[in-house]
Amino acid sequence: MGATSRVRMTPEDRRRQLVGIGLRKFVERPVQDLSLDEVAVEAGVSRGLLFHYFPTKTEYHRAVVQAAGRRVARTVSPDPGVTGDAAVRQVVERFLDQVARRRDSYVALVLGQAPIARSVDPDATVSLRTQVAEVVLASTGLAPESFPAVHGWVAYLEDRALEWSATPARSRGTRRAALVDHCTRALGLLTEVAVS
Repeated sequence: MGATSRVRMTPEDRRRQLVGIGLRKFVERPVQDLSLDEVAVEAGVSRGLLFHYFPTKTEYHRAVVQAAGRRVARTVSPDPGVTGDAAVRQVVERFLDQVARRRDSYVALVLGQAPIARSVDPDATVSLRTQVAEVVLASTGLAPESFPAVHGWVAYLEDRALEWSATPARSRGTRRAALVDHCTRALGLLTEVAVS
């Protein structure tokens, strides 16, 4: 057999490849348990090259967590042009679906951020809740002063979604519509109280 030719990647493509491998492995285990040796082997690069792109293990983990957060925020975003309560409703429905589909990796993402956040500049780590709150603010037209209330609502939505997704799948359907209505109304009530 002939030697396989390697395609040279741009630095940005290589970074994306390495983070993508981390995202796939993140489904299987918490980010802090990702083996950089496994990532390097799968990418077909040396561990030293991986450290060229991410100088520390913490920086690599942070990049994976941030990419996972961006992915969740994109997934739960409402359709373009949808605003107000209809946008909130779509966010709630998509959030519930996301957590139900990927409950273990979602829990690992949310709970696994703490060690990373403590070891890096807190301003450099944008939390998943912050990203989802920004999606909600952008699609609802709520005033920026509503951000703390929206951020708190995202934490509440997350709690409801985790509880709902822990129930057997066959019994979720009957509760889903009521949960969507409840969470949609909750945001309206919370932001109304916050700005009054």
